[in-house]
Amino acid sequence: MILFENVRFLDTTLRDGEQTPGVALSSEDKVAIATKLDELGVNVIEAGSAITSEGERESIRAVVAEGLNAEICSYCRIMKQDVDHALACDVDSIHLVAPVSDLHISVKLRKDRETVRQMAVDTTEYAKEHGLIVELSGEDASRADLEFLKSLYIDGVQAGADRLCFCDTVGLLVPEKTDEMFRDITSAVKAPVSIHCHDDFGLATANTIAALRAGSKQAHVTMNGIGERAGNTSLEEVVMTIEWLYKCNTGINTKEIFKTSRLVSRLTGIPVAPNKSLVGGNAFTHEAGIHVHGLLADTSTYEPIKPDVIGRERKIVLGKHAGKSSVTLAVKEMGFEVDDIELHEILARVKELGDHGKKVTDADLQSIAETVLNIQREAKVILEEYTVVSGNKVTPTASVKLRVDGREVVEAGIGDGPVDATLASIRKGVASIGDVQLEEYHVDAISGGTDALVEVLVKLSKDGKMVTSRGARTDIVMASVEALLNGINRLI
Repeated sequence: MILFENVRFLDTTLRDGEQTPGVALSSEDKVAIATKLDELGVNVIEAGSAITSEGERESIRAVVAEGLNAEICSYCRIMKQDVDHALACDVDSIHLVAPVSDLHISVKLRKDRETVRQMAVDTTEYAKEHGLIVELSGEDASRADLEFLKSLYIDGVQAGADRLCFCDTVGLLVPEKTDEMFRDITSAVKAPVSIHCHDDFGLATANTIAALRAGSKQAHVTMNGIGERAGNTSLEEVVMTIEWLYKCNTGINTKEIFKTSRLVSRLTGIPVAPNKSLVGGNAFTHEAGIHVHGLLADTSTYEPIKPDVIGRERKIVLGKHAGKSSVTLAVKEMGFEVDDIELHEILARVKELGDHGKKVTDADLQSIAETVLNIQREAKVILEEYTVVSGNKVTPTASVKLRVDGREVVEAGIGDGPVDATLASIRKGVASIGDVQLEEYHVDAISGGTDALVEVLVKLSKDGKMVTSRGARTDIVMASVEALLNGINRLI
């Protein structure tokens, strides 16, 4: 058997992402994510659960209407009414989920095994009669009686199920057990078997890889590993493990992984942890001098893959621990050529900032380098004035007058507060020269009291390029504006 031959990916980001508390995606958000997942190359997109509400059905129909290459799927219980709602959305397939552990059968459904078996068979037959592709899924399969599970799968295939799925619903599998069970199941049934893991013990990726090695043909995944509780199997981890550690082609356009990750994070409002593998902010960020010295000689010394493989850029973080190697690489990536004397002066100024407890942002380094090299750089975007109206019974509203490439631009906008409204207005004002995304926003009070000096750090992105910048004022709005404009001028 060839490992990972013709492996498929069923992405459940749209449904499982909404299982995370506080996440509510609009139809436009779902279409944007689905379109990006389709560009990525996933085979099946689970667009939601049609039985949930009319709003959910509208969003599923909107995804279907895009005419994507991926198969569009709806989650269904083993009930004909769920199938009817899925049919009304014109989806290609259903993910038909039958509880299979005695715990779920008796406590959740208050039924017995044979009743669940018959419901699964009847609903499968009904869906097939109406032209749907059916993936029959065993919920809580890792706690089910294996013989009962196999017999239900066999009956499901006889009823017309096209694919089967094993769900580790609360993340209790370990790779050794996964391997053993999947070799047994895949040899007993005559249909492709998917693996759907949750990450409660941090083993979702390991268990998914183990299942695929043991004969599973499809992995259920989510972008950034989002999902209920501790999340689901991470798409990027599984794909890159197969591609780089097992040297097998997945058919996924890996260069779009980071862009997809950021889109999902922004639209769901779920931040990616800095230390998250592959797509976290620190994954290709280097600070320690000894590491950067190695990178200058050969980037593979401290990077398992080149960042551009997944659409990323290398980041060099500077502070009081910075060495010549760090500064050399950082200024080189900014396009500056410096001699030893200039490098020494830049390094001294970086360390001075670091000694005062400040993070040296990209904008800081660019400013330092340009000062040392006596480069006069004219800002493309200049704030001329801004006005903010806010109150407990007033929608926060801001208007700004900018000079953009020498042109006067006036924009207005609303937001959740005065800062949000002002930054939204500025981003609208610079839209003509680029779509700048605010990826992260962080504020600290440098001193105590109501007149404290406020430091704002922002992370911005444009066309895959990302920068950090700072603003420091006693006025939090102006500090935020300063940070945003510094970053925008750095990006463009």
